[in-house]
Amino acid sequence: MEKIVKLNLEIEENDIGKRLDIFLSEKLPDKSRSSIQKLIKEEKVYDENGKNYKSSYKIIKKCTINVDLPDENEKTEITPQKMDIDVLYEDEDIAIIDKKNDVVVHPGHNNNEDTLVNGLLYHFKELSNIGGEDRPGIVHRLDKDTSGVVIIAKNNNIHEKLVDLFKENKVKKTYITIVKGRLVEKKGKIISLIGRNPKNRKQMAVVSENGKNAITNYKVLEEVDNFSFLEVNIETGRTHQIRVHMKHLNKPVLGDEVYSRKTELASRQMLHAYKLEFIHPITNKLIKVKSEVPEDFKIVYDKIGFTYDISTI
Repeated sequence: MEKIVKLNLEIEENDIGKRLDIFLSEKLPDKSRSSIQKLIKEEKVYDENGKNYKSSYKIIKKCTINVDLPDENEKTEITPQKMDIDVLYEDEDIAIIDKKNDVVVHPGHNNNEDTLVNGLLYHFKELSNIGGEDRPGIVHRLDKDTSGVVIIAKNNNIHEKLVDLFKENKVKKTYITIVKGRLVEKKGKIISLIGRNPKNRKQMAVVSENGKNAITNYKVLEEVDNFSFLEVNIETGRTHQIRVHMKHLNKPVLGDEVYSRKTELASRQMLHAYKLEFIHPITNKLIKVKSEVPEDFKIVYDKIGFTYDISTI
């Protein structure tokens, strides 16, 4: 189990005017510049109000900077576990799988068992290893309670090429979701910054500064009573992106207990990564993979009374 060491670094008068990454380098001399940049990027550096900053941020006042460091005395051992892995597509370089809901993609805080990675290590002989020791094969991720399509890299060469495809927005990611309420605009694009919610660090939020650019396209496919069924395409892959953007529109994803209230209608968030389309970086062939709509999603869908033919998406 990964343990975290929390550091509280006091900014003194002579630190004012320094870049944040320079300040951290001085305070943490045993850390490389790249490791400090990684801590900042992963939002493990924040002030007393929970606010994150970019590496280039210049300190303007005395305050306390908090840093969450992994305990280097604790080693996370990831063991292969026999798991039902539904492979939708596979060749010598990649595999595309159908992740079930209630499955964490990779080990994290206090959780190094029963993750998708444990199953991948059992199922596949070779996986890329440049994404981190706890993320073999993982190029992108889905939230624990989001089901659907995930691409797995079997070697480092394809891993790098897939990362580039995602960065260049050359992977079309199509989700389906049920949200609470009816949207005024039946088709739209949401463009904002998304960052850690300074009032609740377990949440992400639309922020005005110190966030990452996020772009979500949505289309209303059907409305029944006070519920809407949407097709969603994301151009970026920020943490909780669709959930945060729907919350921002005051139309939260049904069943999302982090950004909305608990409901008896759905036992988890009604969000499914339905389809992926991209040009294979090695074969140059079009790869187009759909995931079967999960049974629990279908039950809620039918209970509400939606009739849209999902297979046409």
